[in-house]
Amino acid sequence: MKKAPLLIALIALVMGLAASPTTATTDKRVRSATEIVAAMQPGWNLGNTLDAIPDETSWGNPPATKALFEAIRAQGFRSVRIPITWTDHQSAAAPYTIDATWMNRVKEVVDLALGSDLYVLINIHHDSWQWISKMTANHDEVVARFNASWTQIAAAFRDAPSKVLFEGINEPQFDNATDEQKMTLLAELNRSFHGIVRGSGGGNAERILVLPTVHTSADQKYLDALSSEIAALNDKNLAATVHYYGFWPFSVNIAGFTTFNEQVQQDLIGYFDRAAQTFVSRGIPVILGEYGLLSFDVDWNAVQQGEKLKFFEMLGYEARAKKLTTMWWDNGQHLNRQNLREWKDPGLFAQIKSSWTTRSGTASSDSIYLPKVGAIEAQTLTLNKNGTYFRGLWHGATRLSPDRDYTVSGDKLTLTATALTRLAGDRSHGVNSTIQARFSQGIPWNIHVISYETPALSNATGTTESLTIPTRFNGDRLATMEAKYGDGTNAAPHDWTSYKEYGRSYSPAYADNSIRLLRELVSQMRENTSLTLTFHFWSGAKITYQVTRSGDTVTGTAS
Repeated sequence: MKKAPLLIALIALVMGLAASPTTATTDKRVRSATEIVAAMQPGWNLGNTLDAIPDETSWGNPPATKALFEAIRAQGFRSVRIPITWTDHQSAAAPYTIDATWMNRVKEVVDLALGSDLYVLINIHHDSWQWISKMTANHDEVVARFNASWTQIAAAFRDAPSKVLFEGINEPQFDNATDEQKMTLLAELNRSFHGIVRGSGGGNAERILVLPTVHTSADQKYLDALSSEIAALNDKNLAATVHYYGFWPFSVNIAGFTTFNEQVQQDLIGYFDRAAQTFVSRGIPVILGEYGLLSFDVDWNAVQQGEKLKFFEMLGYEARAKKLTTMWWDNGQHLNRQNLREWKDPGLFAQIKSSWTTRSGTASSDSIYLPKVGAIEAQTLTLNKNGTYFRGLWHGATRLSPDRDYTVSGDKLTLTATALTRLAGDRSHGVNSTIQARFSQGIPWNIHVISYETPALSNATGTTESLTIPTRFNGDRLATMEAKYGDGTNAAPHDWTSYKEYGRSYSPAYADNSIRLLRELVSQMRENTSLTLTFHFWSGAKITYQVTRSGDTVTGTAS
């Protein structure tokens, strides 16, 4: 029976809507690589899920669901990077067949993300260190497996829409290789990846392919090497990718880098500048495939909250200014994947989300420490206006009074003794009140008014596994710790600095009223030699403490 044209059109529409997203072959219009990558901003990583070893839930996260991707989309994200580890779902010998069940699960997750109106970036992930890193010694075997992997992945996603992008390899690394060798080996894999995908036809003929630098680093030599590769490939649908976890000493709190100081800021600015100048200025889009702080994997409090917020505020601004698309690394640290409704640090997410569109004002600190005993004096902070203008201070819904409660001179904000006395209340240990510095745009800056007394540490006995030091923090918080022997040498680990790494050598436990010295420090102590620890607190207080090891016993003595 002949159908009316309108009926035919309706049937076609219904059939199109019912089709799987990964089998759609057309998009509304052809867009450039730069346009597609820009449309992906901002992005989020489904970390520790399909990249978990050996299975999707092995690293503590629940299976990916449509509700998860809908929640991510509702929070303002436009793309999701789905890291995938193939090793345990692939034969270890030729022909390196990927398990059909695993491939179908990957396709299902990609479909769920596409169905939530997200762009999707898929890759080869922890395989990078599991077997690709052995390429120096096992060149032919690694190349054969890499080629077989991408041949199968490309075939599975051949007809996926252009909203699906391929990333050749995550954080490429090569054992026992010089920098020149690493760049040569990666260039070979990048060319192979490009040739296999393009040769597979269908949507892959023009799909955006994302090529990494060595270690996904923005060191200029690695950027230049990738730039040369991309030029040689002569393909308009390529993008570059790097990762950024901050200036390392700041990112993990070691070597005394407790604040977002000028050196930390310049590291960030330079990193993004190099990526933009090498690629974006030449029409090649850049995806910041992962960003965050390394300390998130060790101790959430290693980087002080205000300093952390300043880092992410500037990161978002620099990425926007340099036209880099950002994809926040979240391996379960940030979004509560059980209820999909809350962020584990709402203030952090609010700052990151704000940075996608605007700048926020900050200050030299988010804390004012007041001695619990004695007269309270005026305190001054430096405002970082970041292109905004300062509107004033609020305590809850109440606006503080200029002149009476605070004064502003240039970038100096001074809270009067009268205001601080009122805000300190009964001066009990800890945060007495929180006020907000509000600016013309962005997220308000919280300032905590804190009463403290000098912390007190007690004697303790432990082992080379750990030593727990009873500590009365008295409202103060620990910033960092030094460890030096009497002869002036620094304790291991990282004996190039006296300042030890927060969360690996030591860790404060405020709820338990203690500071733990961890195995990484105490197990490497010299025997029968006194080690002097200097604890630096955010109030400015410094306290020394003596630790001695005898066999497996470690003894701590308050100075």
